[in-house]
Amino acid sequence: MITLLYAALCTLLVLVLAGRVMAYRVKFKVGLGDGGHGELNRRVRAHANAVEYLPLALLLLGGMELNGYPDPVIHGFGATLLVSRLLHAWGLSRSAGSSPGRFIGTLLTLLLMVAMSIFAIVGYLQPLL
Repeated sequence: MITLLYAALCTLLVLVLAGRVMAYRVKFKVGLGDGGHGELNRRVRAHANAVEYLPLALLLLGGMELNGYPDPVIHGFGATLLVSRLLHAWGLSRSAGSSPGRFIGTLLTLLLMVAMSIFAIVGYLQPLL
């Protein structure tokens, strides 16, 4: 199952982002919130943002795979998802403001999720028509 590969890679990304948060929590002795540390806040948001978007995107990807979309399409969406989340995390970790990585990562993620939603709906409706 191709989706399992991308779920595993995205899980590793989430774990790396979580580790970055934990390291700063220990460093600054902050148990909850960001303690007023901008860098910790960016790390928390990079992790949380991945956790917010990845489950729905991976669910859509898995549904598309189960619906029989060709392997290259699944790989294309899966790889784009992973790259978009890497770009977003990299961009947000570098700056709290606007950054190319954050902008492109967010845009790719949102466009990807819209496209996968359309593919999933069409895949569901095709046998009914």
